[in-house]
Amino acid sequence: MHTLFRQLCDAQELKHPKAFQARFRAAAEELAAADNDPDLLTCCPAETTYEAWYYGKRVPQRDARRILVRMFGHSIEQLWKPAADETHRDDPGALTNMRRSAEMAARRAREFALGAERGQLGDETLGFLQDEVARIAAVYQRVPLPTLFPDLSAAQEDAFRLIEGGRVRPSQMRQLQICASLLSWFMSKASHDMGDMHSAMMQARTAGVCAEQAEHPALLAAVDGLKSLITYWAGRPDDAVFFARKGAAEHPALRGSVSAWLPALEARAAALLGDAETVHAANQRATSARADITPDELDNLGGILTFTDAKHAYYAAESRVLLGLSDTETTEAVVAAAHAYQDRGTDYWAYGDEAGTQCNVALVRLHADSLDGAADALRPVLDLPPAQRNKGIVVSAGRVATTLMNSPARTSVLARELREEIAQFTTFRLALPS
Repeated sequence: MHTLFRQLCDAQELKHPKAFQARFRAAAEELAAADNDPDLLTCCPAETTYEAWYYGKRVPQRDARRILVRMFGHSIEQLWKPAADETHRDDPGALTNMRRSAEMAARRAREFALGAERGQLGDETLGFLQDEVARIAAVYQRVPLPTLFPDLSAAQEDAFRLIEGGRVRPSQMRQLQICASLLSWFMSKASHDMGDMHSAMMQARTAGVCAEQAEHPALLAAVDGLKSLITYWAGRPDDAVFFARKGAAEHPALRGSVSAWLPALEARAAALLGDAETVHAANQRATSARADITPDELDNLGGILTFTDAKHAYYAAESRVLLGLSDTETTEAVVAAAHAYQDRGTDYWAYGDEAGTQCNVALVRLHADSLDGAADALRPVLDLPPAQRNKGIVVSAGRVATTLMNSPARTSVLARELREEIAQFTTFRLALPS
């Protein structure tokens, strides 16, 4: 990828490392004098570091960021975005415009169909909604939320409007309630990802009401699982344990993957409480449930609605890390979970899960006093754009910062730089376009 940084270096004849270093030192001297910060005078990247910047393999840290902003007059986020000409080469403007036109035409066609069947809800209208539910389930964990949220919000509004409009035959109402429940479930997850726990719980309760109307046990259990997830990342492990146990106790006959998800959620939340006995017992129940899974309606939709083997491994490994375990078994489990998410071509890949597993790798490496290894593991997380920095990722990165504060290496230059970069990372929270 050709970044703006690389483009500016080429344009200013700074491609050779020594030419770049000379200009960098001059900018450092200017900034040191302006900010009365003599420490900047010792900051200069090695040739290998500059080459990693140039080819887009690494992002600068701490003081280097300040100097580069001074040097080029752009923020670090701007400097490490694709250069304008590169964007056009990768995605020609004509094709981009055609795609946008096609998306707008598809939305207009849907609106027409929804309005055309005025006397009664037709099969095509219901089909539109079901297709949208399936699409959102499949892509939710793979794309930045701001690109998906407008369609999700519109689909939920469509479902509510159709239910309230009185045009639904009794035979269609259950399917419509299922759609409304799932779309509210997705909206709850979206609110949670944006850090809005209040809205997330309101949407989750709405999903539960619709699931109750549809008499859908798996969906009701999935709603309890979602509430457990929300409260876990909100730092309320007691509530997270409660909701996970509630879902499992009220729906013991389930055989879909939600039956393994609930005890895995309980184990992870119990680990935050330091309850090793509960962690072990819950993880055993999750493993037993996985052995008996028969895919259900939610699993058939796939995507974010399926508790896959890879996600299960991630949860189990995280529960061990949160207990503070640093033995060989924990390390192997954490590394295996991270490895499972390295291939982005798999059906189960999720950027949030990949980031979570990398944070866990960083934690076990810190426990083993490998600061360099922890920094390497965290690099893909810190390179995520703001649109992908959801609640779970921010909390996971924060755990690394907390562990760094208690590390024997906490006073080292690398540790300070890493803590500062994590602090900067967490200030760029996921937000929707205004």
